[in-house]
Amino acid sequence: MYDAAVKGDRVEIVIDAGAGLQRYDIAATKAGRRVEVSTSRGQIEVSEVTRTGQPVRTARFLAGRVVALVEHPAEAEERRSRRGVPKDQASLI
Repeated sequence: MYDAAVKGDRVEIVIDAGAGLQRYDIAATKAGRRVEVSTSRGQIEVSEVTRTGQPVRTARFLAGRVVALVEHPAEAEERRSRRGVPKDQASLI
């Protein structure tokens, strides 16, 4: 099962900056935080939010300039290690 609020989740945004492409990363930097993406009125907003929904960092981009928006979940190994199951021990479930 995938935990939605995992440190290491990140969103990569690539925009057309006129003279070339520019890349931005917004990541969940602490445990319990998540990255949310919303679109409204021609803007794409990417926010790192806490468990209670308070935004920590927010980035806004014009939707017409966004070339790619890629969501990268945290690595499976990171998720497993956070649940307390050592690498050399099988799960009891």
